[in-house]
Order: sequence, then C-alpha cells, then structure tokens
Amino acid sequence: MANYRRKPIDVFYRNFLILFVSCFSFVKGNASGREICPQANATKTITKTIYHQGVKRIYHIYLPANFNREMPAPMIIALHGGGGKGSKFETGTTNGTLTAAADKQGVVLVFPEGMNKHWNDGRTEIFKKKKAYDDVAFISKVIDAMIQDYYIDSQRIYATGISNGGFMSIRLALELPEKIAAIAPVAAQLTKALENKKPALPVSIMMLNGTLDPLVPFNGGFIKVFKFSKSRGEVLSVAATIEHFKEYNKCKMPLEKKLLPDKVADDGTRIEIQSYTTCEKETEVISVKVIGGGHTWPGGKQYLKPRWVGTVSREINASEMIVNFFLKHARKKLTKRQ
Repeated sequence: MANYRRKPIDVFYRNFLILFVSCFSFVKGNASGREICPQANATKTITKTIYHQGVKRIYHIYLPANFNREMPAPMIIALHGGGGKGSKFETGTTNGTLTAAADKQGVVLVFPEGMNKHWNDGRTEIFKKKKAYDDVAFISKVIDAMIQDYYIDSQRIYATGISNGGFMSIRLALELPEKIAAIAPVAAQLTKALENKKPALPVSIMMLNGTLDPLVPFNGGFIKVFKFSKSRGEVLSVAATIEHFKEYNKCKMPLEKKLLPDKVADDGTRIEIQSYTTCEKETEVISVKVIGGGHTWPGGKQYLKPRWVGTVSREINASEMIVNFFLKHARKKLTKRQ
C-alpha cells in the first residue's frame, strides 16, 4: 500500500469525511482581482471575485508557464469536494499533478470556491435549511469572465472535480452543455435527483471511480459518511450513469474494454477502461474503473487513512489522463486573435 502521512484527525474530519483538500498556495490578487508578482517558474496564479445573487463569489486562476493572451487557450474548471476549498484543491487532492499536467499542455485552470464549502449539485439533502445557491449560473458567469479577460477558447472549456465537485461537473454537463465540451468526474456518479434531466447537446464524459469507495457506492445507493449516518443523497451506479450518457450522446456499439498492466504491484489496485468512442458529434463516454480504489484521486494524495476513504491508486496519473482526454474534444477551433 502506498505511503501517506499520519496526521491527527480532528472533529471536522470525523464528521465530514467527504473532504479532500488541503493546502495549495495561491498568489492572491487584491480585491479587484488584479495580478501581482508571478512565481519564479513564470507561472501565475490569481484570485478574483464576482458577484452573483448579491453575494461575492471567489475563483482562483492558474496560468500555465507558456500562457499567451493572444492565443485562445483551453480551460479546465476544477471543483473541490464537499467541505473543501478551491484554493487547497491541488496539494490536498491531486498532490500537484493537475497543475503539472496543465503546464505541459498549456491549459488554464480555474478553481472556484463553493458557498460554505459546498456545491449545489442537485442533491437537496446536503443543504437542509441552508440556502441553496445557483452554482450553475455562477460558473457560467466565471466562464464568461474568463473568455473576456483571458481570451479563453469558448469551445474548449471543461469541468472536473471530486465527490461533491464531481457531482457538480455532471450537473454542468446536463444544464450547461453549450459551454462545457467535456467533463471528468472523480468519485461521483449521476444522482437520482438529476436522472431525468437530459443535456441539450452531447457532452463527452470520462468517469473515474473506485470499486471500494466507502462514501459514494460504486454500484449505486445512498451516500453516507458513516454506516448509520443520514443519507446525503442517492446515486445511480457507475454502469447506469454510463448508460445514461451513452443515450444522451447516441453512442453506437461496440463497447471497448481494456485492462491496463499492473504497474504498481503493492498498491492493491488495477485499472480497467470501458469506452464508447463512436458517439454523436465525436463525443466519447468512458469509464475508468479503479479496481480496489477508494474515494480518492488516482495518482493524488492519500488525504485520510485508507480505512476511512479507501486507497489511492498509483497505477495511473488521473490528472494527465483527464487533461489528455479533454484536449481531444472541442466543438470547433478558434484562430489567433486579429
């Protein structure tokens, strides 16, 4: 099993195990969102604000080292898990692998902050008496601002996330398909609350799910922090979610299956990929089955003990896989700004 740091677990972690994410240092801007000094490696990170529903919302921008405002850049929206923060997504969840992959491919990353550390992904159970904000509209505003301010390629905008953030990426595919070309939810499936929604346009999807996820059941069911705790919503199985997107995207047979070589024998996981690659508008529907994996980001950080969240697979670098998958999908190409 992979090594991980042993840390004391406080009450917060005991009560909310759907938390993933601790500590990515962003170079922050001022209240207006203006950039300040870039890092030594020439990459830039910026914090900006936008008002939505009368509330100030925050999002963080990571610019790759080769970013050029005169060229249309692809963009990935990375959504933190429930109880987490966008500013801490990288070191707490992916262990820096997402920014590294984005740098290689020249991709802009945006890490928005959910209200009260949660996303309104369609599950009413997670809000109870708290106000549920319109996060689809918030992210739509962020996309518009990024296109205007950073010349983002409007046809190459993508969303990923883990758990609550993964559920939110699925909601974006269903309700904002005109702006989202592809999604890659991690440790998340289609929720019962959204199973009757259909996207107006086909959207490519690559799901990454651990078969031994103790929080979001691989075969469907109720999301629970502990065995006897209250439900935080119900999800369809991974297989049923794939079937829904296969229908949305009008995919044709055959289903392709591939078991990857076992590269890391002592991590207790294997990777099986199931793909539909002949779908409408050149979309794809892919399931990355992490056999023996948990409620974690493959190749990322073991943020809590395996007995609580399951094992991190070291067989793949999920961040690189996600970035490469996204860049295969675009609605159309843009040319250099005149």
